[in-house]
Amino acid sequence: MSLDPLDPAALRWTFLTHHARVLLEIARDPEVRIREVAADIGVTERTVQTVVNDLRDAGYLTRERIGRRNHYKLNPDLHFRHPAEAGMPVGRLIDMFSGRGRHRSP
Repeated sequence: MSLDPLDPAALRWTFLTHHARVLLEIARDPEVRIREVAADIGVTERTVQTVVNDLRDAGYLTRERIGRRNHYKLNPDLHFRHPAEAGMPVGRLIDMFSGRGRHRSP
């Protein structure tokens, strides 16, 4: 049985967390705005800000203010947090999705 990706029932759950999606959006564009990330992944700006703070506090990214914009730098060598994936760097996830651009179609 195949689900239609445009059917809301098909989106009850996904494989990637908000943290993974935010990390991937920043990897695609280190100068992306919080509002753009929120629109792209379908969450609120507040949710994205919380996730960015989590990722920064854990050392997965740093944020530098350049003029009126933030510039993010990722640390792809840090490992996943869950014990089942703890031996694998997050850079592998970034590499897996790095060929996909923003505003992709389903």
